[in-house]
Order: sequence, then C-alpha cells, then structure tokens
Amino acid sequence: MKLIRCLIKLQGGFIILLISIYATTIRVNAQTDLFKMQDEQNKKDAKDKTDITTSIFKTTRLINGQSIENTGAGILDLKISHRFGTVNSGAYNFYGLDQATMRIGLDYGITDRLEIGVGRSTYNKEFDGFFKFRILRQSTGKVNMPISISIASTTMLSTIKGPPVSYPINFSDHLNFAHQVLIARKFGDYFSFQLTPTMVHYNIVATKAIPNDLYSLGSGFRLRLSKRINLTGEYYYQQHPLQGYHNPVSLGFDIETGGHVFQLHFTNSTGINERSFITQTDGRWQNGAVHFGFNISRVFTIVKHNKTVK
Repeated sequence: MKLIRCLIKLQGGFIILLISIYATTIRVNAQTDLFKMQDEQNKKDAKDKTDITTSIFKTTRLINGQSIENTGAGILDLKISHRFGTVNSGAYNFYGLDQATMRIGLDYGITDRLEIGVGRSTYNKEFDGFFKFRILRQSTGKVNMPISISIASTTMLSTIKGPPVSYPINFSDHLNFAHQVLIARKFGDYFSFQLTPTMVHYNIVATKAIPNDLYSLGSGFRLRLSKRINLTGEYYYQQHPLQGYHNPVSLGFDIETGGHVFQLHFTNSTGINERSFITQTDGRWQNGAVHFGFNISRVFTIVKHNKTVK
C-alpha cells in the first residue's frame, strides 16, 4: 500500500511539473510574439516616416565654394572670409600675414529650400549675389533618397578700374556669372562627399581665343575627426584653364564653437568668389604659393518658424 501511495504522489508531482512547463512555454511564446509584433510595428512606422539627413557639411561653404547645406529659414548668416599672402613670400612679409584679401557676406534663408546671399570682396573690388535652391534631400524611410541635389547661381560685378581702352565699356561688361549643380551624399556620421559641375561665364573676354564659358568639375569632402572638428578638402578640375592659371586646391579644418564655425585652411587661390577662385587661381602648391586663411560664420535668428519646411 505504501508503494502504491508513493507512485500516486510521484505521478501527481510529474503531472504538476508538466503543467508548469507547459504554462511557462505559453508565457514565453506569448512574450516572443509580442516582441515580434512590436518589431514589425516599429519597422512599419519607420517606413511610414521620412528621415531627412542633416549636417552633410557644417556650413554653407565647404571652403571657398558652396556646399550642399542651406541657411535655415529665417536665419541670417554673417560670413567673414580672410586670405593672407602666400607662404613663400618670406619672412619680410611674415610669410604672407602682412597681406590680406577678404570677403564679407550675408546669407539668408527664405525657406529651408531657398537661400540668398550678397557679398563684397577686396580682390578686384567685386560684389556678388547668389541664390541656392534644394531640389532633392538625402533621406531614408518612406522616401528613400540616396543623395542630395541643389542648384546655385551667382552674379559677380567687378568695380576695379582697368586701363584705358579704345572701345566703349558697358555696365554688362563688368558682370560675370557662375552656375552650379551640387550633388552630395553623407556616408554615416564620419564622411561626406560632394561633386559640383560648374560653368563660369564671362560677359567680356580679352581676346577671341578665350571662351566666354569655362567648365569645371568641383569635388569636396568632410571627414569627422572629433565631435567638433572636421577635416575638409576641395578641388576644382578645369576643362580648359586660362593661360597662367591653375586648378584650385584647398585643405582645412572646421571647428564648431557654439554659434560659431571657424574654418582654418590653406589654399592656392587668392580670390574668394566663384569666378576668382575657380578660373583665376595663379598659385601652385608645388612652389609654396599657398595662402593661409580662415572663414568665420555667425548665425542670427531673424524670423522664428514653428515648423521646418521640408
């Protein structure tokens, strides 16, 4: 009898154990199904939302040229650009620091897609005005766009007095233009790259042998070194460079400090606007005809927008 009672107890305990294991399995499966459902919902929500890629570059200028970035809607960006003399000018000119070329400009965001700007350069005493418009923005999610594309157009007015000529000079003869397509992509948080097909148009040229339209392909990159420091580079290849001029090459660092972005760089270009630095670069890195320079950007909120226009 004792043996039978022991068998009955063992059987009852085994049944209880099986029931417990089965109930635990049900709970685990239920939790697994809930997690799976949540993951699927998160993926669905991500697909229904468009995530715009930001901070492809740190300012609206890569070094000399335009970057894919725009000044935000209602934001005024004050830019001061400085180029000292060439490093190979020697100790007498303090390796270029005794000389300087500068540009001061104001850029304003009409919307998050449209930016306008004006500036004045001491080089050739030129005024310039431009607009830049975003066509496509790199994004993931509902709208998956692998690249960003913008267009930029700049008008430049030279006011420097030239030598006397035998033919009449019209106001339009002092005007030159640059038209660009900006194509950029951000590869993760650490690297960005941009291509910039460009046409520079001269309203008047010295001889018939010089074309009015000059074509070039610009390229630039940003490499993140730390949270606030980025290495930048810029190069423009000219299809047919003017005699005595070379392709512009620039290297520098972007340093973020609150509302400021300092850009420290070396470039073989004296001029700063598109006509000057793309088609009239007379320095060469090989012989030390390189300028140290810097750009300072300071932004001010003029109009507050509650909602970002995409």
